[in-house]
Amino acid sequence: MVKLMIQIPCLNEEGTLPATLDDIPREVEGIDCVEVVIIDDGCTDRTVEVAREHGADHVVKFAQNRGLGHAFSAGMDFCLQQGADIIINTDGDNQYYGGDIPKLVAPILAGKAELVIGDREPGKVEHFSPVKKLLQSVGSRVMSRLAGLEVPDVASGFKAYSREAAMRLVMSTDFDHTVDHVIQAGRKRIPTVSVPIRTNDKLRESRLFSNVSQFITRSLKIAVRVYSTYGAMAVFSAAGAVTFTVGFAVGLRFLYFFVFTGSHDLHVQSLILAAILMLAGFQMVLTGIVADLISSSRGILEDVSYRLRRLEDGAQPSDADTDAND
Repeated sequence: MVKLMIQIPCLNEEGTLPATLDDIPREVEGIDCVEVVIIDDGCTDRTVEVAREHGADHVVKFAQNRGLGHAFSAGMDFCLQQGADIIINTDGDNQYYGGDIPKLVAPILAGKAELVIGDREPGKVEHFSPVKKLLQSVGSRVMSRLAGLEVPDVASGFKAYSREAAMRLVMSTDFDHTVDHVIQAGRKRIPTVSVPIRTNDKLRESRLFSNVSQFITRSLKIAVRVYSTYGAMAVFSAAGAVTFTVGFAVGLRFLYFFVFTGSHDLHVQSLILAAILMLAGFQMVLTGIVADLISSSRGILEDVSYRLRRLEDGAQPSDADTDAND
């Protein structure tokens, strides 16, 4: 029996959740069982009651708001414990069209992919501003290059995971999983494809990004974090080489004046600057080496996490309602 579980992290989504749940198909070709999991991330409205009224099968509860990253991770763990063969993540704001769920699961069922990303085709989404469209396009290209994958919509949260992919990918941020999982998928050679999906009309403003400046700031933070985690050696080595070269050139300038003009005192500043730049460049290279070692250690921890999940894979499903309190 092939079991599909659809997880929806929620924070006060009583107004948009009915439309989201009503869009989800309960019969999908190739799937024997479809279940919906609501992650209650400290909701203070009627989200849970509305979810039950509209057919949600499970509710994972947090006593207080812990953030999207924690909600996503708790949902994934719960779905694995319940024996899900495929897990889909979607949003409670009805951004993604649930009728496209069969498109997401088809490549996994066909054995062509283990991670399927819904491509909103951001350039065609009417309610996206020109700035957001540009940033989405540039960000997706940069992150795709870093991951070694072709992902046209890296920021999409509408994803399907095979059981194997769900166990191999880890959650390492309390804010957003989209970029990190794309990078991990590329680094771990997890077969990944993108499929075009439809989006619904916007029902409310995003709670992740209240304005364009916040979107840019958080996107830059994510990009820097990802580069620091996965490409530190290349980034720091390049920066260190440039800095060291500039310092070396300034040092040669000092030697020229010292040897050929006899000006010993007038260019001491150049000697000091050269020493600082060369030391800084050398320090950057060392930082890159240390960061690369940390990244290797992370890889070992991720492998341990994966093996533990495999060991727990035979555990019996828990009750439908799970308390995920701190």
